[in-house]
Amino acid sequence: MKSKLTTLLVLLTLGVSGQNTQTEWEVQGADDQYSKVWDAIDSRPVPQWFGNAKFGIFIHWGPYSVPAWSPAGTYTEWYQRWWYTHSIFGNNNPDQDAIPNFQKATYGDEFSYYDFAKMFKAELYDPTRWANLFKRAGAKYVILTSKHHDGFTLWPNEHAQNARYFKWNAKEVGAKRDLIEPYMKAMRAAGLKAGLYYSLYEWYHPWYNTGSEKFITDHYHPQFKDLVNKYAPDLIYADGEWNNEDSYWRSGELLTWLFHESPCKDEVVINDRWFKGSRHKHGGYYTTEYETEGVEGNHPWEEIRGMGLSFGYNRAENIEDYNSPKTLVLMLCDLVSMGGNLCLNVGPSADGLIPVIMQERLLQMGEWLNVNGEAIYDTKKWERSCQWSAGNREFDFKKGKAYVEGDYILEQTIAPEPGMAVKEMFFTQKRKAVYAILPKWPGGSVVIKDINPKNGTQITLLGVNSILTWQRNGSDVVVQMPSYDPAWQLVDYAYVLKILEVN
Repeated sequence: MKSKLTTLLVLLTLGVSGQNTQTEWEVQGADDQYSKVWDAIDSRPVPQWFGNAKFGIFIHWGPYSVPAWSPAGTYTEWYQRWWYTHSIFGNNNPDQDAIPNFQKATYGDEFSYYDFAKMFKAELYDPTRWANLFKRAGAKYVILTSKHHDGFTLWPNEHAQNARYFKWNAKEVGAKRDLIEPYMKAMRAAGLKAGLYYSLYEWYHPWYNTGSEKFITDHYHPQFKDLVNKYAPDLIYADGEWNNEDSYWRSGELLTWLFHESPCKDEVVINDRWFKGSRHKHGGYYTTEYETEGVEGNHPWEEIRGMGLSFGYNRAENIEDYNSPKTLVLMLCDLVSMGGNLCLNVGPSADGLIPVIMQERLLQMGEWLNVNGEAIYDTKKWERSCQWSAGNREFDFKKGKAYVEGDYILEQTIAPEPGMAVKEMFFTQKRKAVYAILPKWPGGSVVIKDINPKNGTQITLLGVNSILTWQRNGSDVVVQMPSYDPAWQLVDYAYVLKILEVN
């Protein structure tokens, strides 16, 4: 792997330096060179820890956390965009002028989006408390937004001011300190992998909006390198790539540097959002967002979503907008059964506190994982992800909406529409064990279809110290369930059968 990247680095230096980079690449055959660079990047294995982790935490936090409002069903971290363009996108048919109307009524006509940075003081920010919460939740990695599409950086970075003529980073305005360094230290002290989200583009950066190459050569690339050199993150989640090809972004060049020269070159994990059309094709692990279907094949992938329908904290969301703990646990089981990870978002308020309902949901998930994490962590896809009942499997979860809401998994398991099939159980596997995860307590017996256990196979219920009786019935296995005992203190979001020594 290293020799390939070394060769390509030499190739890149022949035609990828200085202001005339794009022209030189075109002269030398850009398509062929880009193809070779991305072939090398794509051939780099995703570090194993990521696929084993299964459960991570996303954190969206920035100046948008000050107003912390948009109509329920929309992204609050897009506040600036919704305001300046008089447009909005999301569920529940939002009013296109909802944000400018809210802004005017709440902050008046003279207030700029950039004034929110002065109010983003993070005065109650305690990353050690964050880390302890995430660890108790059972998460294995965390991703913090170092810079979202508004361009504000959570670390002291001189490039954030490029062409702006005002301070636009947390060290020099608002919090008046580096917010990333203590985050990195706290996560790692808790034994968690510490990742950083980074937006390639910025909505209103003067260089980006005029198409200047300076945005790449003097802003994106040096700013990204500054972030990596200072903090050496375990994971980098790129975003904002969708408008331009790599002939503009030159992300292939940047990633060649990342994997060859950076302080985290050997173990850093990256995602697939590096240029227009790169998702599910190029980079590292693949990403989905508010979706239900898994990624085909065995390539590592991750679903990101909020506890409601926003990433940034949204004061407009009420209790009914938040997913229940059972919903979140079943969602995790569903995604892991398809070979994916769940990266569940929390949105702290501007002062740095994680809302109590989000804390509660995380602790509830952690309680379930304390008993059943064996069926989640370090597992792989089995020969099939789930067992279906009879019925129609053609679901329309969006139903005209922009995002799939979390209750999709309840429709697929415990609360189906008339005539629809349900997933009766999810499957995962680890070494000699297959795990059958049941969305509800089955009563007297459980039928596991099309499975061929060896003679002497032991079937147990995680959290209960007893071996269950089972027998073959044709190609199926019938497991006799014990009478439920409240003294077991099982968490009723889902139940796990461990089937040891299956052919």
